[in-house]
Amino acid sequence: MPQPAKASTLEELADRIIYSDRYSDDKFEYRHVILPKQMLKLIPKSYFSPDDTGLLRILEENEWRGIGITQSLGWEHFEVHAPEPHILLFRRPL
Repeated sequence: MPQPAKASTLEELADRIIYSDRYSDDKFEYRHVILPKQMLKLIPKSYFSPDDTGLLRILEENEWRGIGITQSLGWEHFEVHAPEPHILLFRRPL
């Protein structure tokens, strides 16, 4: 059985991004975004923390949109799930 073709660009991998359901507390609405692991190899090095942990730093909206994450207005990237660096956490005020 033939293997599926491997995506080689951010645009191709963007179709494989997974968006969680939204959840909230009394101040924010949250969601997490799961990037395909191979996408981390294509993201510019300047998007990573300078301490060589392999974690993305907190990205500005134009940066996360530039790698293919699509969400409505108002979301901010506020944390990276350290054990799994391909999971980004987002929030927006209620």
